[in-house]
Amino acid sequence: MSNPTPWQPWQTGQGVPQPWQGQSAPSMLASHADRERAVDVLRAGYGEGRLEHPEFEKRVARAYGARTVGELALLVADLPQGPVPVNQPPPPAVPATFLPTLPHTNGKAVGAMICGLLTFPTVGLTGLPAVILGHSARSEIQRTGERGEGLAMTGLVLGWLSVAGWLLIITILIAAGLASS
Repeated sequence: MSNPTPWQPWQTGQGVPQPWQGQSAPSMLASHADRERAVDVLRAGYGEGRLEHPEFEKRVARAYGARTVGELALLVADLPQGPVPVNQPPPPAVPATFLPTLPHTNGKAVGAMICGLLTFPTVGLTGLPAVILGHSARSEIQRTGERGEGLAMTGLVLGWLSVAGWLLIITILIAAGLASS
């Protein structure tokens, strides 16, 4: 009775020449790092459910006993070379506890921006609060290092435009009243 033929080349226990080497060239000897890379690929395949436990154990034993790179290549030929990527963001290199925190946005800067934007629907009534909050916010931002410089500046510009608009209207009304008298 003859022994059954193995279904995978790595089960034969013999070094198999690689197609790129031709018939007479021996395979290059495997290093410890080559064996460890092959075992890592096997572990990934086992972890993904691509290998059953007995087959995984056999392949790992063969990988550690392999003499050539060609034998290692046959052990992992039917597996992807590493874990299949999953659509998840990579974990941060530094735990979130140790990441620097961004400074908070200044509340007066937010208020200046809101008052500045409300000058249009309120016909300029929130212009003066926008100017006061904007100047106060800018001085606090310079002192504390908080964020919100752009918000404060936008509130200031819109507030000053509103105040200037009201001053222009009042000046025109006074000039018109003096001219009609």
